[in-house]
Amino acid sequence: MTSTEIRQSFLDFFASKQHAVVPSSPVVLPTDPTLLFTNAGMNQFKDIFLGVRESRDRRVANTQKCIRVSGKHNDLEEVGIDTYHHTFFEMLGNWSFGDYYKREAITWAWELMTQVWGLPKQRLWATVYKDDDEAEGLWKEVTDIAHDHILRFDEKDNFWEMGETGPCGPCSEIHIDLTESGCGPELVNAGSPEVIELWNLVFIQYNRKSDGSLEDLPLKHVDTGMGFERVAAVLQGKKSNYDSDVFTPLLTRLQELSGEDYAGESAIAMRVIADHVRALSIAIADGVLPSNEGRGYVLRRLLRRAVRYGRRLGFKQPFMADLFPVVETVMGDVFPELRQNRERVLRALQAEEEGFAATLDRGMALFDEVVAELKREKQTLFPGDQAFKLYDTYGFPLDLTTLMASEQHLSVDQERFEALMEQQRERARLDRKDAVMGGDAEQLQALHARGVRTRFEGYDALERETELSVILAEGTEWEVLEEGMSGELILAETPFYAEAGGQLGDHGVIRGPEGEFEVWDTQRPLEGLTLHIGKVVQGRMAVKQRVGAVVNASRRGHVQYHHTATHLLNAALRELVSSTVRQAGSLVAPDRLRFDFTHYEAVPADQLEAIERRVNEWIMSDTPVQTYTMAYKDVPESGIIAVFDEKYGDEVRVVDIGGFSRELCGGTHVRETGQLGCFRIVSESAVAAGIRRIEAVCGWPAYEWTQREHDLVRSLAQRFSAPPDELMRRVESLIEQNKKLERTLKQQAVSSSKDQAGELLKKKRSVGDVPCIAEVVADQGIEGLRTILDEIRPQLASGVIVLGGAGEGKAAFVASVSADWIEQGLHAGKLIGTVAKLAGGGGGGQPHKAQAGGKQPDQVPAAIAEVPALIEAMRGS
Repeated sequence: MTSTEIRQSFLDFFASKQHAVVPSSPVVLPTDPTLLFTNAGMNQFKDIFLGVRESRDRRVANTQKCIRVSGKHNDLEEVGIDTYHHTFFEMLGNWSFGDYYKREAITWAWELMTQVWGLPKQRLWATVYKDDDEAEGLWKEVTDIAHDHILRFDEKDNFWEMGETGPCGPCSEIHIDLTESGCGPELVNAGSPEVIELWNLVFIQYNRKSDGSLEDLPLKHVDTGMGFERVAAVLQGKKSNYDSDVFTPLLTRLQELSGEDYAGESAIAMRVIADHVRALSIAIADGVLPSNEGRGYVLRRLLRRAVRYGRRLGFKQPFMADLFPVVETVMGDVFPELRQNRERVLRALQAEEEGFAATLDRGMALFDEVVAELKREKQTLFPGDQAFKLYDTYGFPLDLTTLMASEQHLSVDQERFEALMEQQRERARLDRKDAVMGGDAEQLQALHARGVRTRFEGYDALERETELSVILAEGTEWEVLEEGMSGELILAETPFYAEAGGQLGDHGVIRGPEGEFEVWDTQRPLEGLTLHIGKVVQGRMAVKQRVGAVVNASRRGHVQYHHTATHLLNAALRELVSSTVRQAGSLVAPDRLRFDFTHYEAVPADQLEAIERRVNEWIMSDTPVQTYTMAYKDVPESGIIAVFDEKYGDEVRVVDIGGFSRELCGGTHVRETGQLGCFRIVSESAVAAGIRRIEAVCGWPAYEWTQREHDLVRSLAQRFSAPPDELMRRVESLIEQNKKLERTLKQQAVSSSKDQAGELLKKKRSVGDVPCIAEVVADQGIEGLRTILDEIRPQLASGVIVLGGAGEGKAAFVASVSADWIEQGLHAGKLIGTVAKLAGGGGGGQPHKAQAGGKQPDQVPAAIAEVPALIEAMRGS
C-alpha cells in the first residue's frame, strides 16, 4: 500500500463505524496558551473534553498535523539520528465525545490492524496502565491477542497528558515487534527502534489542575493517536520511517541537489533536512512565519539547524525552497493549504535562509576560534558567554551550538547561557507593560463548569439592565465589593464588548441600587464568560442585585470606526498589493488602528497612497455594513476571510461591506462606511521577517492628523519664506548643500589623518626588539583613531601600534600587530583589552587588529603609558 492508500483506509474504516471525518486543525492554536503548536490530534477538541463546548458529532476521525519541538513532547534531538522521531508528523486518530469508551476503542483498533491491514498478531503487544483492570480484561475478552502480550506500565508510559494541565487519563498502547526472531516483554517500552509504539488509545476521564491534582470530567472520552509515518513504514516493510514513500521523494531530491549519497553522516543530514522542511512548510502554510519569539522562533531554530546540516552536504547557497515542491507534491492533496499558500512558503524559506547565510559563516568562524582555544587549553566546556554571543549576535539557537559542540566532544555551559538570557529577558520585562489579566484561571474554570455565563447583547444596545451574577476579587468569589475595592464583575447579560480579534474591550459603568462600579476593561478569558474589570467608585456592589450596565458610547464609537477601517484596509491590501496578503495581528483602539500582514517587502509610497485613496473611496460611497451568520464548514469555499489564530464555533458571524470585504468577525462596526469620515495611513514598517505593519487613523483622529500635517507645512513655509508648493525644492537644495559640506569635511579629515600619521611615525620606538608606536591622539574618538591607524599600518610593516584618545566623554583605543609579531605571541585583541581596563572599560578583537572603549577619558595617557610593559609581559609569557 502507498502512504496515501494507508491514510485513506484508516479514514474509511472509521467512517464505516459512523465517525465524521473532519479536517486537520492548523498546527497553531494560539487560543490555548498551554501550547505553542498542536502536538496531538486531540488539541482541537480540548474544550469538548473539558465540557466548555459541545460537539455536533459524537464520533470523529481525522489525520492531524502535529509539531513537537518544545515542552514536554519534544523529539528534536532524536530527529535524524534514529529512524522514527520527527518534528512534524501526521497523527491518525479517532475520538468519542461521551459516546463509546474502552470496549469499542480496543475492538476496532485490533480489527483495523489485524483484519484490514493484516499485521501479524503474534508480533503485536498491548500495554495498559498499572491499575487499569478494565482495559486488560477487555484486551483478553474482545481480541485474540496472546495474553502474555498484555503488559502493565506506570504513569511514565501509560498515563497520557497533553501538557502540565488539562485533559488526561490512562492509555493503552499497541506496539509492534520488528526484530528478526521475535522479542520478549523486556523490549516493550524500552526505546528500542525494533519494538515501537504504533497506536495509543487514551481514555480521557480526568482534568489535571495546576496544583497537580486530578478531577473527574463530566463525561468519559476516547482519544486515539497513531503515527502515520510509523505505520506507513511498517506496512511497507521498511525498517525506517525515512525509507517509506512519505520521505523517499525528499531524500532523492536532496541527493540530486547535493551530489552526495544517502549514507553515513550525509544520511543523517538528509533525514534532518527532510524532516525540518516538512515542519517548516506546514507551519508557514498555516500562517506562522520565522521570527525572534514564540512559534516563529521555533521555526527559525528548525531552519537554521537544517541550513547548518546542509553545509555538511556542501550547500553554500539557499536550498530549502528547492525542496518545497516535493513537499507540495507528497502532501498537497491531503493538506491543500500547502498549494493555496505556496508563494508564502517559498518566499519565507528563501528569505529566512538568505538572512541566516549572512551571519552563518561569521558565527562558524567564532565557534571554530573558541573551539581551537579550548583544545589548546585542554578544556571541554564551551563558555556560556560565547554561546550567548553566537545566539545574540549571529542568530545561532542554543540547540545548534550544543549540537556543534557535541560533534567536537564538548559540552556547553548552559547555566551561564541561561543566566545571560534571563538578564536579557529582565531588561525586556522592564521595558514592557504587563497585560491586564482578569481573574484566577482555576476559579474561572470552576465558574464555567458551574454554568456561569454572560450573554453579549451589545451589538445594537449600549445599555442593559441585568443581574450581577458573580463578584471576583483577589482570585476568589465575594458577596459584596466595597467602595475603593478593585475586582471583576460577571453579569448575566452585558452590552460590554470583551477584547477579542484585536478590538479592545469596552469601558463604562455598572450602577446598582447601592453603588457604582467603573469598568476599566472587559475581557473574556473563557467562551461565554465576560469579566468587567474595574473598581467600586461609590457605595458598594452586591451579587444578585439588578444593575444597569452602560458602555462609554463615545469610546465605543471611535473603536468601531477603526475596526471597520481595518476591514477596509485589509481589502485594499489584498486588491492593490497582493491577494496572498494575510492578517498576522491587529489592534483596534479608540485613537488608532494597527494592522500586521504577511508581505516580504516594504509597500512603496505610491502603493500606500493608492491604498489610502481606495479606502477613502469606499468611505465616501457610504456603503452599508451588514452582518449575518453561517455554518463554519461552509466558509472554506466561500471566499470569506478567516484569521488563522481565531477560535471559531460551528456557527460564525460574517461582516460584509458591499461584497468587497467579507470577513469572519465578532467585533462591533459602524452601520455605513460614511461614518468613518476619512482615513489616513500614519506609517508602514517591518515587524519581523515577512511581516509588515500599517498604522492608520480614521474619523476625528484622522482629521487631527491632517491638521497637524497642515500646521507643519504652514510653519515650514513661513520659516523658508516660500509657498507650500516650493518647499520640496528648497529642502532638496539644502540637502545638496549639506552633502557638499560633508564631502569637504571628510576630505579635511583625511588630510588631517595623514598629517597626524606622519607625526606619529616619527615617534616610533623599540620595546625590546619590537618596533612600537604607543601614543595619545588629542580630540579623537574611535572613528578618528581607526582612520589614523589605517594610515599608519601600511607604513609600519613590522611592529605594534596602540593609539588612545577621547571623544564624547569616553575613552577610545585601537591597536594593530603585524603578522610576524603575532607568530611570536603578541595579540592585538588581548593587548587592547588590558589597556582599556586601565581606563574603566574593555574590548578586544582579532590578533592583528582590535578596538576598545572606556568610561574614564582622563586615564587614557596613563593607560597608553603602560603599553611597553604590557608588550614585554606578553613577550615574556
